[in-house]
Amino acid sequence: MTTLLVVHHTPSPTMQAMLEAVLSGARDDAIEGVDVVVRPALSATVMEVLAADGYLLGTPANIGYMSGALKHFFDQIYYPCLDATIGHPYALYVHGNSDTTGAVRGVETITTGLKWKRLRDPLSIIGELDPAARESCRELGGTMAASLMP
Repeated sequence: MTTLLVVHHTPSPTMQAMLEAVLSGARDDAIEGVDVVVRPALSATVMEVLAADGYLLGTPANIGYMSGALKHFFDQIYYPCLDATIGHPYALYVHGNSDTTGAVRGVETITTGLKWKRLRDPLSIIGELDPAARESCRELGGTMAASLMP
């Protein structure tokens, strides 16, 4: 069985709804052989990152950057996971009230350093989470999990 590690910072109702939609897609009944492990960014561990085959990252855009919690996650795992996770796939979802550019750029800078492979373009949602955005989150989770099917 392969493992998808979902690392998120979910401080708002919109981020919670995005997480739930992403997990709904990742846990779709059509996806077999993928264990979905969900951890808040402040409690995800090096061992969980090393044990995972791919990563789905979620963050709000805070003051033009990723959340401090997700940055803390990267600070904790960067060097211990640097060589062992090269080439692992990842995907990203971000919510912002006006702009997500800096948050996306920050995550992509770090994941480039880790040599993780971006599975698809980041999902960036501005403002309210409408039904189309919710479905995009669901598709992101499903795409990420399906990519790890054995």
